[in-house]
Amino acid sequence: MKEVIIGVDGGTTAVKAVAFTLDGEIYATHHESVPVNYGSSGEAEQDMTLIWEAVASCLKSVAGQLDGHKIVGIGLTGQGDGLWLVDEHGDPVRPAANWMDGRAGDRVAAWNAAGKGDKVLQTTGTSLFSGLFPVLLEELQEAEPEAMASAATQLYCKDWLRFKLTGVKATDYTEASRTFLNVNDVSGYSVELAEALGHAEALNLLPEVRHPAGAAVPLSAEAAELTGIPAGTPVGIGMIDVAITGAGLGAVENGATWLILGTTGFVGTLLPAVADRKSDLSMVLATGNDTQVLEFMAPMTGTPNLDWIKRMLSLDSADWSEIETVARKAGPGSHGVVYLPYASPGGERAPFLDPNASASWQGMSLTTEREDILRSVYEGVAFSLVECIQTLEVEDDLLVSGGGFRSDLLCEILADATGLTVVRQDAPEAGARGAAVLALVSAGRFVTVQDAADALGATTETFEPNPANRDVYRAAYDLFLETRAALRPVWPAMRSVRKLTN
Repeated sequence: MKEVIIGVDGGTTAVKAVAFTLDGEIYATHHESVPVNYGSSGEAEQDMTLIWEAVASCLKSVAGQLDGHKIVGIGLTGQGDGLWLVDEHGDPVRPAANWMDGRAGDRVAAWNAAGKGDKVLQTTGTSLFSGLFPVLLEELQEAEPEAMASAATQLYCKDWLRFKLTGVKATDYTEASRTFLNVNDVSGYSVELAEALGHAEALNLLPEVRHPAGAAVPLSAEAAELTGIPAGTPVGIGMIDVAITGAGLGAVENGATWLILGTTGFVGTLLPAVADRKSDLSMVLATGNDTQVLEFMAPMTGTPNLDWIKRMLSLDSADWSEIETVARKAGPGSHGVVYLPYASPGGERAPFLDPNASASWQGMSLTTEREDILRSVYEGVAFSLVECIQTLEVEDDLLVSGGGFRSDLLCEILADATGLTVVRQDAPEAGARGAAVLALVSAGRFVTVQDAADALGATTETFEPNPANRDVYRAAYDLFLETRAALRPVWPAMRSVRKLTN
């Protein structure tokens, strides 16, 4: 009988459960899609019950594939940010407004003008954006007072899943950093910040904060019946998805840097303390390890851009290898076509904040071919990450993960545009792997996260920069920045017209 550890990843558009053997091999996996419901005013909402049911189904499917092998624990991660509220009975009070929700753009601007944004940044290390908990809380308290009056607890996605698995309401330091946690000394939720924002009562919504690799809690009998996993199985605490991926990649010590490209982008570095951060434009998460923080930028310019252009060019039936073959015909620089990848309804949050950010193409003419448009999207997404890499002063190899980086073309563009070596983990599911790593510590199977990460580690593949492409990418990247600067003044008017025509 083998022993396995299951990692659960509650992503934005899909959830999954992955069973790993204790030497890191994937033994069984199952994923299910979950819808995001978009509204005409920037809303991005999800049914919390539907997400839980999808995760329960994933766990049941994986458990059914294990041939009697012993499950030593379940680890959790999931999408971060947004507003995930339950009532005193543990039932959702409304659909979750997720991290992409852009309805509060005007409120973000008003808070920044009033100095509230600086107060949030100084305490939590986070710049305001439309999908942040305090902003959405106030937005919906005004718009839906009756529904919001029944709210008892804020449970982020992975915390909601843990509650449904165990009945325990708790969060970890990374997620608490997105509410009112003081990341400067990790002393707990800041009463001063809540009061400064006019949200003193919101502290009553926030659950207990636990260490991400702290003691596990047992799977409930009710959840056991739904999932087919034995009651009492240890369930870990976990982290927000972007942070836990580091554990899945073996990047757990200060100085470690990694990149993710999924529904959102991510560039992050572990630092000994907040004082070591490289940019006031970054976000910071406490990790629960003394004063260590994860400084990161999470541009909202991820793989939805690629899914969108695939659909717009009627390439739905083509697989991604075919699409990359078409894109490669254009060559570096896409024959002067520039794509600004700001397609999220919530605008952009890194390395600049603008809720009105909009996607567009420039540099097109009657000679522009389909492959130019297609490759420009790959380059625009990569350039957004390059800008974050430069802002955070990353100079070492780029350790990458996430569905977008399964693209060889994206890895090549990133290497060529930065002049840095890109290192890609061969095995998939870094988020679920990271959840499994922490759960092994929570379940007492390993003493340190590094030991667990080493045990579940995977081989890597490298992409070296091509010097022949360096000059064209320097020019193309500069043009990308100049194009955005030229168009940014008209973004608010574009958003206004969009609202008028909805």
